[in-house]
Amino acid sequence: MSHRSTFERFSTSTARHTGQPGAFIAAAGLIVLWLVTGPMFKFSDTWQLIINTTTTIVTFLMVFLIQSTQNRDSEAMQLKLNEIIRALEGAHVSMMDLEDLTVEELDAIRANHVKLAEEAREARRKGLSDTGAPEEDFVDDPETSGKSRRGRPRKPSTD
Repeated sequence: MSHRSTFERFSTSTARHTGQPGAFIAAAGLIVLWLVTGPMFKFSDTWQLIINTTTTIVTFLMVFLIQSTQNRDSEAMQLKLNEIIRALEGAHVSMMDLEDLTVEELDAIRANHVKLAEEAREARRKGLSDTGAPEEDFVDDPETSGKSRRGRPRKPSTD
């Protein structure tokens, strides 16, 4: 049995159903119905208020439902990416919690990656390989000599 809350089940189900073509068709149908009833109500303020109030309420509630499902989806995606980072030889495990860093910290990491990308493009222009992790990414520790920072044997250099 699932441990998900009633709200999580409701928000997931609602987001799934409202994202279907049938939901759009139903919403468009309601708008057409509203437009058709305009002459009956002589396009009165009450007639206009009905659509304005309805759309405002639905929009207000949908923001919370969509945000709930988006938060859960984002969290799941982060966990999947963290697992990939953790499992990849040569990947920086310190990158697993980037979403918790400040903008300044992210900018510093981005600047470093831009520099690495520029160096890799230059290597490609020279006909060299632009793949792999540079040696300085590994810890120079006598206990881990010949091993990556995760204790796995390093792949021999092809240079």
